[in-house]
Amino acid sequence: MKRVLLISMLFIGSLYNGQIAIGKSELTNESVSLEFSDAENRGLILPYVEDKTGITENGTFIFDTTDKKVKLLSSGVWHDLSVDPGGVVDLSDQKDREENADGKVGIGKQSAVMGILVLEDSDKAMILPKVASPHLNIINPSAGMMVYDTVARQLAVYNGSVWSFWKP
Repeated sequence: MKRVLLISMLFIGSLYNGQIAIGKSELTNESVSLEFSDAENRGLILPYVEDKTGITENGTFIFDTTDKKVKLLSSGVWHDLSVDPGGVVDLSDQKDREENADGKVGIGKQSAVMGILVLEDSDKAMILPKVASPHLNIINPSAGMMVYDTVARQLAVYNGSVWSFWKP
């Protein structure tokens, strides 16, 4: 039920080419396309991808199931954001499902970019869910989870077995 509600909110919000806040009543500023509440210890789970050969849009984040790593496509090159190679993921729920090629939610100016959730404004950004020390406070993280660690002030990604942390 929560998934249906979330997808409905994202779809309706995309029709207005506006901004969306999830789990909160307003955004922090006008430069945000999508912002998550930081009231609960939850993260954003990236799409599980088994074959990334057709993905060409720089700035794409995925959970690559072939080597169980969180990856970012930048300048046409996939960058590994998971330090530990021993990730764990259960794909049994996905094996018997067919992908809907038309399944896409765009927020902002609509374009032809393909993806599950595409934030399409060139002058707005997404704010990740904010969690204090996610390795301590997210009790049951899922593989491919991504959050902003408010204590260490860095990106945290989970590969199914360990957290990796990235600081600019």
